[in-house]
Amino acid sequence: MLRSIKATLIMIGECVKMSLSNILGCRVRSFLTVLGILIGVAAVIALITTVNGFSGSLTNSFSELGAGTLTVTVTGSDLKSGLSPEDLNTLSAMDIVEGVTPSVSLTARVSRGGSYEDSVNVSGKNAYYFRQNDDALTRGRAINFTDEDNKTHVCLISPDMVEEFFYGIDPIGESLYVNGIPFLVVGLLDEDSDTSIATLFTGSPDILVPYTTALKLNNANVITSFTVYLEDGVDSEDATDALEAELDAMFSFEEDCYSILNMSSIEETMKTMLGMVSSLLAGIASIALVVGGIGIMNMMLTTVTERTTEIGLKKALGAIPWQIQIQFLIESFLLSVIGGALGILLGLLLSLILSKVLGTTFVVSPGAIALGAGFSAAVGIIFGWAPARKASKLNPIDALRSM
Repeated sequence: MLRSIKATLIMIGECVKMSLSNILGCRVRSFLTVLGILIGVAAVIALITTVNGFSGSLTNSFSELGAGTLTVTVTGSDLKSGLSPEDLNTLSAMDIVEGVTPSVSLTARVSRGGSYEDSVNVSGKNAYYFRQNDDALTRGRAINFTDEDNKTHVCLISPDMVEEFFYGIDPIGESLYVNGIPFLVVGLLDEDSDTSIATLFTGSPDILVPYTTALKLNNANVITSFTVYLEDGVDSEDATDALEAELDAMFSFEEDCYSILNMSSIEETMKTMLGMVSSLLAGIASIALVVGGIGIMNMMLTTVTERTTEIGLKKALGAIPWQIQIQFLIESFLLSVIGGALGILLGLLLSLILSKVLGTTFVVSPGAIALGAGFSAAVGIIFGWAPARKASKLNPIDALRSM
């Protein structure tokens, strides 16, 4: 038994040596054959790794954007069109809630002196907003509770508004007219400082005012959009259930009065979509592997034809069909594995370059490497089987007759 295993291993070792010798003996043809596998594996590795890196970067950005927050949009009912400031205080008092920031948006005509601009994005916030966005303010002061309670006409403006209306002038302490009403500029906003989910849909505001003042400008007395900041360690799914129970009671358990945007659900949807895209791209790239496999089959069939005499001599000397078949399968397998190894290196290099160009994280994907290596090995065996079988079935007398 041991002798038989030893003899088989020696035979396989000799087959590997002969296969490498044959591959090196036909360098150009071997390179062209390997090229198809190389391109296919490189494409699979590069696409999957790049998509995974992009997915990771996008997920991190979304997590930072909405970590620990729930965004509520109120559509209202016939009896209650929105929430009052008192309702928001009730929500803020919940154990799971750290604070609530209302968002009142409007577009207004803004003017100063002889300059004016239509459709300026004005947003109403409360004092708590600046506790959560402490980098929003570059100079001056933030909106405080006194501003909310008294509906004061104070505002904070963006760099675009400074350039438009206060070029070369310190804007703090100056007046700016919003819909004809004078507002005192008390602070300057940092550009793109607002990282809340709402800014994905409304964009960063040009002017911030107390939310109670914004309600007055809108001729409204209810709030239809707000962000809930959760206490540390609170699960967003559990918080959503608790918030729904409180809101249901506020709207007398009527249906479809509000919607809650949970960041975790968006992340799961995004991951699913990116996974589908990754699988689709990998499937398209795998077509190149099939083409490479056809190239290997073509080369091995040619090799069998060219080496008919060699096969006949081996059979005449006692080689059995499975030994002939193993030799050609090993040669096909080695061609495919060489192409796969080079393809993995090229694919990782391409994905590194793409991650630098796209500004995403480069993450080596073991799954993509395993997929590329497995595909290349499988292609070598599957497409090498028919030529190897053809070689093993040759009649030694017919093979020797071709000498």
